[in-house]
Amino acid sequence: MRQGKTDNKKGKKRGSHTGTFILAICLTGMLIAAILLLKSHFTRKNPEDILSQYMNCIVLKQYEEMYSLVDVEGSETISLEDFTARNSAIYEGIETKNLKVDITEYDRKKLAVKYHTSLDTAAGNISFDNEAYFSKGKAGYRILWENGLIFPKLEASDTVRVERITAERGSILDRNDQVLAGKGTASSVGIIPGKLENRDNAIAEIAGLVEMNPESIERELEAQWVTDDTFVPIKTLPKINELDLMSPEPAKETVAEQERQEKLLAIPGIMISDTEIRQYPLGEAAAHLVGYIQNVTAEDLENHPGEDYTDNSVIGKSGMEGLYEKELKGQDGCSIYIMNAEGERKAELADEVVQNGQNIKLTIDADLQSALYEQFKMDKSCSVAMNPYTGEVLALMSAPSFDNNDFIRGMPDEEWTALNEDENQPLYNRFRQIWCPGSTFKPIVAGIGLQTGTVDPNEDFGDVGLAWQKDSSWGDYQVTTLHEYEPVIMKNAIMYSDNIYFAKAALKIGADNLAKSLHTLGFDQELPFETQMTESQYSNTDQIETEIQLADSGYGQGQILVNPLHLASIYTAFLNEGNMIKPYLQYKEDAAGEVWITDAFTAENAGMVMEAVKSVVNDPNGTGYAAHRDDIVLAGKTGTAEIKATKEDTTGTEIGWFSVFTAEKDAPNPILLISMVENVKEIGGCGYVIRKDVTVLDGYL
Repeated sequence: MRQGKTDNKKGKKRGSHTGTFILAICLTGMLIAAILLLKSHFTRKNPEDILSQYMNCIVLKQYEEMYSLVDVEGSETISLEDFTARNSAIYEGIETKNLKVDITEYDRKKLAVKYHTSLDTAAGNISFDNEAYFSKGKAGYRILWENGLIFPKLEASDTVRVERITAERGSILDRNDQVLAGKGTASSVGIIPGKLENRDNAIAEIAGLVEMNPESIERELEAQWVTDDTFVPIKTLPKINELDLMSPEPAKETVAEQERQEKLLAIPGIMISDTEIRQYPLGEAAAHLVGYIQNVTAEDLENHPGEDYTDNSVIGKSGMEGLYEKELKGQDGCSIYIMNAEGERKAELADEVVQNGQNIKLTIDADLQSALYEQFKMDKSCSVAMNPYTGEVLALMSAPSFDNNDFIRGMPDEEWTALNEDENQPLYNRFRQIWCPGSTFKPIVAGIGLQTGTVDPNEDFGDVGLAWQKDSSWGDYQVTTLHEYEPVIMKNAIMYSDNIYFAKAALKIGADNLAKSLHTLGFDQELPFETQMTESQYSNTDQIETEIQLADSGYGQGQILVNPLHLASIYTAFLNEGNMIKPYLQYKEDAAGEVWITDAFTAENAGMVMEAVKSVVNDPNGTGYAAHRDDIVLAGKTGTAEIKATKEDTTGTEIGWFSVFTAEKDAPNPILLISMVENVKEIGGCGYVIRKDVTVLDGYL
């Protein structure tokens, strides 16, 4: 019995193991079945799915994955390495984007899939119909690959070429079609390494002549593409004009450049050849206005995505070159085609025709621009000139300046550092800034006094001497003036440039009235002009804070700061029955004045101010009489602004101004010219500015 029980227990144990074993087999079987089912799912992908997967790999640049979908034995013989190189070179070389595939038909018998492909490239869109064939084996469907799968007419011996044509940058022209920026020729200095003698000494000598570091030249010569017979350009120098050298007194700069290039050519291994460059004929005279171009940076490429810039592109960095970059740049041309083994074009795939940049014609008069620069180039100064009836800006000059051609030819780091550290700030664009206008502001205050009805032009304010204060509440502060005269009325106050009269006028006008009126005239607002100018202001805060500040504002001091072009625009109201004319810079064939601010002053009030500013230039007692002419009636206003740290400061500097314009509408060359010079205290005040403007007007009028 025990034995039987024992046997029975053992039997139960054996049964238990067998059940576990059977369960394990079942589970394993189910797992294998699941794996086989899953594998079957992947291997049974149909040709359409395989083709879609293959094309998606192109977008993802997964060339090895593409190759895994190919029936290598049944296809054109090609290794993974060659397959990857072929496909990547073509698809990436043509800059493939937005690739789309639409399957149109599937022939089950032929295992063929017809489809339509569309892709964007560097030369535009390419689209075509094609057909892919498949094989079917144990691993499922695989693509029977051939070169024609890339493009229908492509064969193994063919290549896909990308030919780029760089767009020609447009020129910047003045109103008379004189070139301000355009194509020019320079001298490219290069080295043929194999012909250098005593290399170290030669490179040191070359470096000194072209103002470069010897290390920089060595780096150029050690580039991978350089051979002993390669011409390696290292510096671009000005092209010597033979006619200039033949003149009786050639310019010193031209003679010095010729001597430098002769010394370079005496060194074995040096060659100098002509090269086409961007050129700025006016150079320093218009550098702040015209600006310059430079090679694009990584930051430029990031800031201009999808705008056809490449590592070899140039881009406008400042001035008109930057403002009109889009128009000047143009659109590069690009052609993508299949070329056969004989070097012949076999098939055109895409062709984007080059679109050269537009020429930009400005209202600027290059001769006037140059004349102003010649007069003021040694001064910290700026000048603006415009036609007061049409709004055409004739000149925008800032001095001292820099030669924008240097940015094209290549500027050494030392020269760039010197420009930035120069105490005269040659890179600083003064005509875009705001300045204390001094007495050039008085006609504006006169107009506001008349417009608000707070000042009677015929009221005699009385002769109070050369210093005045309202009352003892002003402490020691007094307003001073230079001339005594009678009667002390508005016209005479403008003619004699009386600070005291206009301090009193400002008090009559009142702080709120003055602030509101100045805002109406465009203060604390953006000037409607192609290039941005700093906004004029009447206070450092949002109001005129004190009575003394108000009085000082009346004669263009206090916290009044004005942009010169804005000041010119306000003055146009005195010539246009009280309407302020909008300034503009891009030339129009039929120039007609566009009103910026209508009825800035009434016609009657504008006429009264006009008569006063005529007397400034035409009355022997006027502060601007030095500009008087017998042939043309001029009007204007002088100005001297004191720049002091405090009211008690006696060591401050002075800014000199002169605003002058043709006073009659039938003048043959109507012009409104405003010039400003810093630091005139020791050189004659505003008289210094008048003399220089007179010289310019003698040539222009």
